[in-house]
Amino acid sequence: MIWIALLAGALALACTVLGVVCYRLAERLRQEVAAQAARDAVRDQKIKELGRRLEAYLEGSVRMGEELHELRRVVAPLPDKLSQLEQRDPASLSFTQAARLANLGASVDDLTHSCGLTKAEAELVSRLQQARKGQE
Repeated sequence: MIWIALLAGALALACTVLGVVCYRLAERLRQEVAAQAARDAVRDQKIKELGRRLEAYLEGSVRMGEELHELRRVVAPLPDKLSQLEQRDPASLSFTQAARLANLGASVDDLTHSCGLTKAEAELVSRLQQARKGQE
């Protein structure tokens, strides 16, 4: 009988120790779960921030692509226009005509009407011709 009582006492002690160990393990598990939840929240916040940044970059890329497309549309006819200008007779250019007229004493108003220049362009041509006359 004593053996049974000792065995029951040892078993009770083992169960108590096992219960304490299980309680400590459960508490440690709760702490780890809470720490993991905090890390998950930080990770989720970073993922959201990266998603917002990626979206902003994509919007910028789309706008840049649209602007590039518009620039291509504007620039595409320029080689043809340049070829046309290169093939034109230099005497037919409005600036050449304006320089000749200014050299003959035409006024700024005459240059704007006959050559299709703006007033500022006509004034520039006139002043350049006057400066050339002054140097000669």
